[in-house]
Amino acid sequence: MKGISLPLRPRRRAPNYWHNVGLAFDKGYGVTGQLQSSPLGKSSAYVSTYSPELLYPISRQGKRDELGLTGTLPFFGVDIWNAYEVSWLNLRGKPQVAILTVTAPADSPNIVESKSFKLYLNSFNQTRLANEEALLALLRDDLSAAFGAPVHLTLTLPEQFEQLKMGELDGVLLDRLDIEVDAYSPAPEILKADFDAAPVEETLVSHLLKSNCLVTGQPDWASVQIKYAGPQIDQESLLRYLIGFREHNEFHEQCVERIFTDILRHCRPQKLTVYARYTRRGGLDINPWRTNHSGQRPPNLRTARQ
Repeated sequence: MKGISLPLRPRRRAPNYWHNVGLAFDKGYGVTGQLQSSPLGKSSAYVSTYSPELLYPISRQGKRDELGLTGTLPFFGVDIWNAYEVSWLNLRGKPQVAILTVTAPADSPNIVESKSFKLYLNSFNQTRLANEEALLALLRDDLSAAFGAPVHLTLTLPEQFEQLKMGELDGVLLDRLDIEVDAYSPAPEILKADFDAAPVEETLVSHLLKSNCLVTGQPDWASVQIKYAGPQIDQESLLRYLIGFREHNEFHEQCVERIFTDILRHCRPQKLTVYARYTRRGGLDINPWRTNHSGQRPPNLRTARQ
């Protein structure tokens, strides 16, 4: 995606950041405790002037502890956020618009609660800025502080919109399988692989991934791509497993890490990559990518459902 970009270089912390992140890292606080103070699922006043304190970080480690992920992570990757409702005023008061892409590393200590992200972006709506670089500088500083690690930003301006492309995840479609399903919570024990046959390398795709917001219970819809090399994974069991997220409550990033960890443990591939493209909510889509081997990062191509 072409646009105005700035390097991965944080400069300052947003106001009240350490108060919020203190909640996130409080060892006595579970994920549920953290979210009690977040704006998610609550009525919110829409602030239209720059307010970086609206960003609400949540520690990644709480959910990783549930998966037994301590110490060195079995994966690396990024979370790709696309924000389609970005607007501010120039110094003469004229509205400006753009599409923002934020890439946050998976080893950053925090995710950012998505409603707080939306409220933060809305706080620029009546904020006057000298130019796009001034906007990017504020975004870079505040978001790097909230995620707890440098983020990469790309701002795509209206004259560049026609350059944006769409695409679908490639791979063998699991959804073609005519299976019976009667369980709608994750059951990693149903995953099967053929450990006696020669290893294979294949890419599998499903559009049937649905989970629910950890707080509000609202549905989150996604397409997911699984690339692996190793014992051949039984496709029917994998599809049942993915459909099992249908009544499961977790954030996007947490679901993808659960899928990655369960497949790695139960199917034991030598190489594994899991990439999900979630549909948009509140002008934002979040697209987590996790892998355990070197390779090219996937393109940030908007899918038809996004």
